[in-house]
This record gives sequence, structure tokens and C-alpha cells, in this order.
Amino acid sequence: MSFTLHLDHDAKTPKYKQIVKSVISSIERGVLKQDDQLPSINELSEEYYLARDTVEKAYKELKALGVIDSVRGKGFYILNEKPKQMRVLLVMNKLSAYKKAVYEAFVSTLGDRATVTLHIHHGNVRVFDDIMKESIGHYHYYVIMPHFYDEADRVSVLSMLKKIDPKELILLDREFSDFSGEYASVYQDFTDDIYGALQSGIDLLSKYEEIVLVFPQDVKYPPEIVRGFRNFCAHYHKQGRIIGKASDDEVLKGRAYIVLEDSDLAELVKKTRLQSLVLGEEVGIVSFNDTPLKEVLANGITVISTNHSQMGRTAAELILKGKIMHVKNPFGLIRRGSL
Repeated sequence: MSFTLHLDHDAKTPKYKQIVKSVISSIERGVLKQDDQLPSINELSEEYYLARDTVEKAYKELKALGVIDSVRGKGFYILNEKPKQMRVLLVMNKLSAYKKAVYEAFVSTLGDRATVTLHIHHGNVRVFDDIMKESIGHYHYYVIMPHFYDEADRVSVLSMLKKIDPKELILLDREFSDFSGEYASVYQDFTDDIYGALQSGIDLLSKYEEIVLVFPQDVKYPPEIVRGFRNFCAHYHKQGRIIGKASDDEVLKGRAYIVLEDSDLAELVKKTRLQSLVLGEEVGIVSFNDTPLKEVLANGITVISTNHSQMGRTAAELILKGKIMHVKNPFGLIRRGSL
């Protein structure tokens, strides 16, 4: 057996994680087989100029994964050519069609390399705290959607996040600006994303006298959406207005609506028909987050949306590759008949 450790001294990935990855990769390539002996902690640290604690930490993780075992006085041996599955906690803010797409892509990409436990916090900080108190220390990775906006909630969430090793944390869908450390994330930049998506549709929006953002007060959405909308209206000198629900407007003609909730989308489509208005000409609708239904509803609903499946795939790839980086998820306008 000839085992070569592959290390990148310039990479952000911790050395112990690189050792773990190198051993598992050697097993997958057939270089290391069951019952093969690994170099001792001292041998590996001396040969590759590594701290003894670094090698020891890597071997402990390999042992926890069921990859190696130790025999007193003899050293470390490959126990199993198929590493034990990683345990991953996924905490989402809510269930929806697009969050389902994130989940399915995440689980599919991880495949049989990990078991995923899903919890929903519903934007309730007490529920989130209970989930994390029962979970910290029992998973290899913690993938969390930190959709909390009240200051007191953010303080509580920050306190809980600090109890997780940053290298085991991936923030999903939204960054948490109060948190620091070497953690990974796959995120949307809601302010710039909304602005950019509307900007790309300025040729369609120009035919409407007013743009109305339907931003619910009883459902928690990122406030950056409002900021991006206002920035767009100010820059392009468009008359903009924000309302809480679609039923607040009776006269629709000459307006383009941006809606976040599907219930408001349905209300607007219904009102357009009742007023015998032509959708996409006399009334415009842009919906937030794409679903298969929006492709066919009313000859197609224009949407501003991130790629939710890509978000799930990227998060899983960060885990599988042991990378610590911040990845902005693709976002844009999908043009259909409603605008």
C-alpha cells in the first residue's frame, strides 16, 4: 500500500478536512483497501509538516465516519471501503413549492453519502432555538435558512449560531450579516437581485403608468425586497407604490403588480378577468418565485426568481467537496405573457 496525502496549503479548507477527503478519495480510487494500515499520527505530521493535533483531529473524524479504526499498539487501519454516511441537519423557514425544489436537489446531490434531517422553524425564534438545542453536536453539517428580521430574534439566533463550528455551518438562501467566521453560504442578494431583475424588464414595465409592490404585512419576507424595489423606481423615475394585499386595489388598469404571495397572484388574475382587462397589455403581473403552475396559468406568469434547484445542488456540493465559500445563487426575470 502506497498512500500519498494530497494537501493544498493555500486552500481555505482546513488541513484536517483535507486529510479526511484525501483518505476517502484514496479509498474510492482503490488505492486504500480494507485492512490497509495508515501512517501513524507522528509519521504523517512529520512527513507533511503538519501539527500533530491536526492529524489527530482528522483521524478522529475518519473514525467517527466509520472509515478507520485503531488497534492499540499497532496503529490505524481502513475499516470499511464505504464510509459511513454523514449526518446533515437542514433547517428551513417554511415549506413551499420552491423550498421543496431546494430540498429535493440538496438530497439528490448528496445521494447516499449523507442522511438529511429536515426541520421547519416557520420564522419563530423559539421553535428555531428548540431545534438547535436538540441538534448541536449530533450532526456533521448544519444547513440553515436564517430568515429572522426582528432585532431581538436576530440576537437570539446569532447566539445559537455561535455554538456551531463555523466550518460545519452553511447559511442558505440569505446571509446573516451579524455572523462572522469561516462559514459557507449559498445566498440571494435581495436588494440587488430585485433591482437587477426589474431592470432587465424595463422595456416591458415602461408601458405601465405605475408599479405596485404587494408586500404582505402578516408574512415575513426580507425587507431588502422593498429596498430593491424603491431603488429601481427612483433610478428609472417610475411611479411606485407598496400595498399590503392585492384586494387593497380596485382599479387595475395601467398598473404592473409585483406579488410575493400566490394568494395575491390569484386575486389579481381574478380581478383582471372580472374587469375584462388584457393581462400583459392593460395590466401587468410579476410573481415572486417560479413554480410549474406559473408556466401555464393565464398563458404564463412572468416571474422574478432564483434558481432554487441550483441552490440545493450548490449547498450539497460544498459539503461533498469540503469547501468554505460564499456563493451567490443565480437570479433573474423569466418573461411570460403576464407582463
